[in-house]
Amino acid sequence: MALKNSILDTIGNTPIVRINNIAPDGVEMFVKLESANPGGSVKDRLAKAIIEAAEKDGSLRPGQTVVEATSGNTGIGLAVVCAQKGYPLVVTMAESFSVERRKMMRFLGAKVVLTPASEKGTGMVKKAKELAETHGWFLARQFENPANADTHAETTAREIIEDFGPDGLDYFVSGFGTGGTISGVSRTLRADSPATRIIAAEPDNAQLLASGHVQAFASDGSAAETHPGFRPHPKQGWSPDFISQIANEAMNEGRIDAFLGVSGDDAMRHSRELAQKEGIFVGITAGATFAAALEIAKTAPNGTKILAMLPDTGERYLSTPLFADIPEEMTDAEMELSKSTADVRFDIATAPAPAATGAKAEAWALQDVHNTVAATPVVLYALEWCEFCWSVRRMFQDAGIDYLSVDLDSAAYRENDQGGQIRAALREITGSPTIPQIFVGGRHIGGATETFDAYNSGKLHEMLDQASIQMMVASENAYGYLPKWLHPR
Repeated sequence: MALKNSILDTIGNTPIVRINNIAPDGVEMFVKLESANPGGSVKDRLAKAIIEAAEKDGSLRPGQTVVEATSGNTGIGLAVVCAQKGYPLVVTMAESFSVERRKMMRFLGAKVVLTPASEKGTGMVKKAKELAETHGWFLARQFENPANADTHAETTAREIIEDFGPDGLDYFVSGFGTGGTISGVSRTLRADSPATRIIAAEPDNAQLLASGHVQAFASDGSAAETHPGFRPHPKQGWSPDFISQIANEAMNEGRIDAFLGVSGDDAMRHSRELAQKEGIFVGITAGATFAAALEIAKTAPNGTKILAMLPDTGERYLSTPLFADIPEEMTDAEMELSKSTADVRFDIATAPAPAATGAKAEAWALQDVHNTVAATPVVLYALEWCEFCWSVRRMFQDAGIDYLSVDLDSAAYRENDQGGQIRAALREITGSPTIPQIFVGGRHIGGATETFDAYNSGKLHEMLDQASIQMMVASENAYGYLPKWLHPR
């Protein structure tokens, strides 16, 4: 493979994969895995296309902030593109979309402004427009921007024709969100693979495209009203509460041959089936698209080739109903497997290891601890990657408590075993061999659990007040910061 000049050169050319285990006999089923894009979804394509088109026509200036309304995938794609090109990004997103999406965008450097779930998709679009107008930002306008459909006509559809040839594909099945995928792909397939039938999949309880209702549009091309057929559904990224201008164009030009409604249960069932029987890890909308493709396959003649567009990956659905039945702890069957061998088991208590006594601390280490504790209002003696230490760090951060973390296993304390000597000094001073150890205002609190007890009882607040340190309310119960694996089974 050729060397890539940037991550943006890896967008597109996603693989088409044959379905081997769950396709009906006599029908050839394939899926296009848009999760292979660097941001994990099909929306990387439109993100790159919109930004580069705006750079070319001058509507996006160097360093200008980009803003867009998104259910998450477009925001992640824009975050990838903007990070590489150096544009600040702000996304607006209804609060009902998954937490994973928010975290991914923020991790990529974007700011995420949430809008009330009651305002649906139109609310987040309105907020993005207001922010763009107020601050002079570039509004990506994914639902109206012609670059969205154009990139699918020029890349996605061309990739499909290269793999199947002009006469080799009988059905192309895709969901509907912005409309960019189905509009752009159908435009090229109509011209260069005219025998391919285009199928639009929608939520069965919110079939906007199939409703026959004519969407009203404002002068800027955005939807002017909430579609009366919209109902809440679990397919994030599919069917906002309006028909986009891009999708409307595809319908008006007769480029969609049929519409299929898919239930939420079928969408999630087929997402799990793709994972467990084909090893293809995708989200709810991908499961819904594949469910529609399977419906086509039921009555298709032998030899029919069907391609389903799978828009994203499953990891951004962990907090959604898709994973509601997937346990975090061992199932009964897994526990029985654990018990089937003699060692390393939860049902047999392991004898605690004897506490390390270690050598007596050197005088310099004892003095170092006393000096540090006396000079610093809040001191956390810790290990860099200890989960208990990170629990205390997270609580301190949420409570706005400034503190010094002395990480005894860090590179700075390796020479001449300085970290080990300070740990021995802590053992002599506190009587405890464990880490972390926390001091406030020169007084020893104890380890993680003692610190959380002090927080819950109000003692920590009193000690911080005496040391003239402000503290915010971080949590009703600080024990929530402890590692999840400590919670009772």
